Amino acid sequence: MSGNASNSRTLRTAKAGTTEPLWVKWTLIGIALGFIFLFLVLPLAAVFTEALRKGSGAFLEALKEPDAWSAIRLTLLVAAVAVPLNLVFGVAAAWAIAKYEFRGKAFLTTLVDLPFSVSPVVAGLIYVLMFGAHGWFGPWLQAHDIKIVFAVPGIILATIFVTFPFIARELIPLMQAQGTEEEQAAQVLGATGWQTFWHVTLPNIKWGLIYGVILCNARAMGEFGAVSVVSGHIRGQTNTMPLHVEILYNEYQSVAAFAVASLLALLALVTLLIKSAVEWQFEREQKAAAALPPERPVA
Repeated sequence: MSGNASNSRTLRTAKAGTTEPLWVKWTLIGIALGFIFLFLVLPLAAVFTEALRKGSGAFLEALKEPDAWSAIRLTLLVAAVAVPLNLVFGVAAAWAIAKYEFRGKAFLTTLVDLPFSVSPVVAGLIYVLMFGAHGWFGPWLQAHDIKIVFAVPGIILATIFVTFPFIARELIPLMQAQGTEEEQAAQVLGATGWQTFWHVTLPNIKWGLIYGVILCNARAMGEFGAVSVVSGHIRGQTNTMPLHVEILYNEYQSVAAFAVASLLALLALVTLLIKSAVEWQFEREQKAAAALPPERPVA
């Protein structure tokens, strides 16, 4: 019996990948849960509590306010434009980096990672320098009555910049791990480039692509730094939801500020649920694929 117990303990240790005692495991779990509760759950609870502090009537009135509706519409519009564009750019960049060898490949990879290393405020200043009234293209834009900075196009450009790496960075390691054998086989069988992408590449990267889109969308709706610089803070016109929250809070309209912030938090929670569902479905497919018997070679 002792031998069986020892073997069972050894098997559990091997599965866990650690030889630490059980109390270490529960201590680490407790620390992680305490950290999550203190820095994530409590702040979220405080946002919803403050939003509903004066009742649901004040909460709904804050969301019905015209400037709030304008901020909500602008946030959704910016995400609706930035995410599809980054979807196209991200897939193209990931495909080029993962599937081809060419000069400047390392430089292209560095450019993809650039928004991660540049402060969003600096990114906004770059667009002001380029498209502002005294910027490089400012006089030409003014002469042709084209407004980018302190208008919706500038907000979209800044959002595209800060969210560009998310989809590409999800797909590059996935495509590199898959290699090019399946694409080459499809081409040998006569498939065109588009047929190869649609029937071979896309099914293999669909979960990574969906995951990248979710992260990109979450960042697009919550971006503050770059958008704050290029928006001009024109109330009812160029304020996204994060900027509108800042204005309301600075004006001591705390209930209205937390009401809009709670809507942002709710969107973040929905994004988290979708992300979890995608991960669950991906793991389910992997387990189903692993459970399939290996194919026998044709005699």
